[in-house]
Amino acid sequence: MKSNSRVTAMLGPTNTGKTHYAIDRMLAHRTGVIGLPLRLLAREVYDRIVKARGPSVVALVTGEERIVPDRVQYWVATTEAMPEVGADFVAIDEIQLCADPERGHVFTDRMLNMRGLHETLLLGSDTMRPAINALVNNVRFERRERFSTLTWAGSKKLSRMPARSAIVGFSVDDVYAMAELIRRQRGGAAVVMGALSPRTRNAQVAMYQAGEVDFLVATDAIGMGLNLDIHHVAFSSTQKFDGRRVRHLFPHEMGQIAGRAGRHSEPGTFGVTGEARPLDEGLIDALENHRFAPIQRLMWRNAAVEYGTLERLIASLEVSPENEWLVRGREADDLRALKTLGDLPEIRDRVTGPPDVRLLWDVCRVPDFRGISPAEHTTLLQRIFGFLQEGAIPSDWLAGQIERLDRPKGDIDTLSKRLAYIRTWTYVAQRRGWVQDESHWRGETRAVEDRLSDALHVALTERFVDRRTSVLLRRLKQKESLVAEVNDKGEVTVEGEFAGRLEGFRFRPDQTATADEAKMLNRASYEALKPEFHLRADRFYNAPDTELDFTEQGGLMWGASAVGKLVKGADALHPGVEPFVDEEAGPEIAEKVRRRLQHFIDRKVATLFEPLLALQKDEALTGLARGFAFRLVESLGVIPRDEVAGDVKSLDQDARGTLRKHGVRFGQFTIFQPALLKPAPTRLRLVLWSLNAGLDEFPESPPPGLVTIPHLAEVPDGYYILSGYHPAGDRAIRIDMLERLADLVRAQDTRGGFEANPDMLSITGMTLEQFAGLMQGLGYAAEKGERAKAKAVEAAPEAVAETPATDAPMTEEESVLAAETRAKWEAEQAAKKAAEAEAAAAAGEAVAEDGEAPAETEAAELETFYTFRWAPKPRAPRRPQGEGQGRRGPRRDASQGPREGQGQREGQPQGDRPKREDRKEARGEGRGENRGEGKPGRGPGKKGDFKKGDFKKGGKPSGSQSPKTYQSRPEKKADPDSPFAVLAALKGKV
Repeated sequence: MKSNSRVTAMLGPTNTGKTHYAIDRMLAHRTGVIGLPLRLLAREVYDRIVKARGPSVVALVTGEERIVPDRVQYWVATTEAMPEVGADFVAIDEIQLCADPERGHVFTDRMLNMRGLHETLLLGSDTMRPAINALVNNVRFERRERFSTLTWAGSKKLSRMPARSAIVGFSVDDVYAMAELIRRQRGGAAVVMGALSPRTRNAQVAMYQAGEVDFLVATDAIGMGLNLDIHHVAFSSTQKFDGRRVRHLFPHEMGQIAGRAGRHSEPGTFGVTGEARPLDEGLIDALENHRFAPIQRLMWRNAAVEYGTLERLIASLEVSPENEWLVRGREADDLRALKTLGDLPEIRDRVTGPPDVRLLWDVCRVPDFRGISPAEHTTLLQRIFGFLQEGAIPSDWLAGQIERLDRPKGDIDTLSKRLAYIRTWTYVAQRRGWVQDESHWRGETRAVEDRLSDALHVALTERFVDRRTSVLLRRLKQKESLVAEVNDKGEVTVEGEFAGRLEGFRFRPDQTATADEAKMLNRASYEALKPEFHLRADRFYNAPDTELDFTEQGGLMWGASAVGKLVKGADALHPGVEPFVDEEAGPEIAEKVRRRLQHFIDRKVATLFEPLLALQKDEALTGLARGFAFRLVESLGVIPRDEVAGDVKSLDQDARGTLRKHGVRFGQFTIFQPALLKPAPTRLRLVLWSLNAGLDEFPESPPPGLVTIPHLAEVPDGYYILSGYHPAGDRAIRIDMLERLADLVRAQDTRGGFEANPDMLSITGMTLEQFAGLMQGLGYAAEKGERAKAKAVEAAPEAVAETPATDAPMTEEESVLAAETRAKWEAEQAAKKAAEAEAAAAAGEAVAEDGEAPAETEAAELETFYTFRWAPKPRAPRRPQGEGQGRRGPRRDASQGPREGQGQREGQPQGDRPKREDRKEARGEGRGENRGEGKPGRGPGKKGDFKKGDFKKGGKPSGSQSPKTYQSRPEKKADPDSPFAVLAALKGKV
């Protein structure tokens, strides 16, 4: 192809417009061929020429792609695939690659042998001037200068890298590590490597060019012809592995890469980052001024190969050059594969003539895209050669190979391996005569490669690009206002990216955002939240009280959002509030929320504690009655009787009657208002008490419906009283049920001793053993005994009422009915037992008269019973008035029972005995206005009852679930080891 055409060597650094000039020159001719160093660059040039001339006259030929129309005029190809056609124009780009150890011999052959009929253009670095001048005749040199300057910028951290930077690494691991770091700190980076398919690289480059990311992490592949908008190039290392050894980069190699900084007339900079050391001054000067040592040797391999035999082919490929400018390069992969296959006996037996030698050489030139090992590659080539000698590669076998790779799912490494494998079959399908249906398999392999390339691009983007941060950076760079929105769920988005959530009147930013990103997100989010805060404040202020609630930890809720907390006020019944409102919302919003919360809690207290507040406001109460009412209000409506025994004794009937009008009940153990024992007032009473006492952890109220709950020594008795329970032994019994039990006990002979009847057990919902412990806690002695138990008979149908089928606790009416039924049934059973005893005695006498030995009777079954007697504890010696005793005398424990010497009737402990009206009133509790406020529990082991051993300090019953609560002091978390947590765990079991 040598001719007398004009040969021009256009040499110069990067960013001189050499490739653009070559395209214009080719289009000025009728036909032309241009060879490019990369398949990616070939596709870019092909697209440009198609846009200018149309697809019907432009061909693209690479090792893995072949598009050849019928009326082709312009050929765009990789240097290795340049067709040998007679064209008016020929151009070879990046001619300095003649010195490359692996590919150099191809570029050298094209430089020496390929010529256009009218014009030949050699494009490359100025370092090739001496070699071209020595090897090419009648060449004309043209020097091109850079359009922009290139300046050294020193060393920079990745976190401080300027926008539009390319960071160069020389291994896949380094590239991935740097891309991940940039994603975390700067929003993301595009990734460009030689191992990627052209489609994947194009997609990554397009993402960078579009400004979706401001950083490009690449290998030295960007040094070859990629025209990108790069302002700064940073080397993460100045060494690379060239396939044989780790070596330092040559200055002209660094110049080729660094020269990608700056586009057209815009200046560029270069520097180092990471562990790379700063460059010395001489190298910096060379890079800035594009002065490098000339290339002294070009790689060469004999192009005039002989195909007579394998030996002659190998010998012709190993011929040494005669020119001093040319040297044999390192042994190429294709020659190494040829030698390996030629040593195999089965291959030698099948290579019988020049056609077989030529075919074997063509097979050996299949690139090792997979890069597994030379042995693996040689085995594949042997299989392909065997198929081709038989005619062509079988379609079913090729389909199986492709099908295994057509899986566009997996991580980056998996997709990269599949893509490398499919490139082998893409190359094979491009060879004429190798497959049976060339057009089908070319389209099939290309489609699979495209799918894998797209999947790899998505995987790279998902891993190394944070879309949210990149969008924010791009908007800020364009100096545009960020668009933020708030949906009905409170989710805040900035430019369509999730930024956080609005909970009540507080913005919770996304915790996955970096520090720099969080600042941008917060700034944009609060701009969007300004009108939202006002809209929410208006809705909140006009919301009904049914939408608001308080938690047992003092939190104030609006639906599912915490909007404030209760704080200690002037007194227990007048708590204050503290709103949860961001400072950015403004003081106006905070004050509006605070007023609405204060209105809510004031109305809640007024509603739930209406009887107590009415008692406080009643002006008819005077003297001792008013003082007693003050004590009751101070105690939030529940006060142990022994604490006010003196005051109660001092009250006359008129005073008591006035207090009773307000629902005050004078029980034997407790003075209380039954309406305040309901679950809602009890829950609020505990919160108010905890606030007023300054507790860090607020105890939760016991679950409603339980007659008794565990009595834990670690929990102060004040908690039980405020919860509506009275401690007694291992259990604490509900106050109203205790008063009903006291009425039943009052009718018994407490001095002579009495046994528990079914009514007592029914009221407490306890077994006999548990009831004994309760009575001991109330000051009674329990004597255990055993007696013969009559033979059990079938229970009467009426007795079923004693044990309801449901798990719900019995009401008072059910308890009374069960007791009456049981008493009737016991009377019937006693009559039957007496009749049976008389019959047995008569039978025994008859047997004795007949002289027969009496039959041995069965051993009687024993039953356990308890006898309870009042056992008051000795009184403490009276102390002189004023020694911490007060006018009412020392406080006494409720378990001590009533005081002695205050008028007793036989069998009844009197103590500070309630008057007749009080006793009558206590008996009526639960049957009138207090009916249904909690039903008695069931027996042991049944739903609704718990044993003390079921609980451990700091734990909860197995399977229990506590409701979501908010502490009144959010900076302190509830202590799971607190004894209150054990009591709160009861709710999960009810």
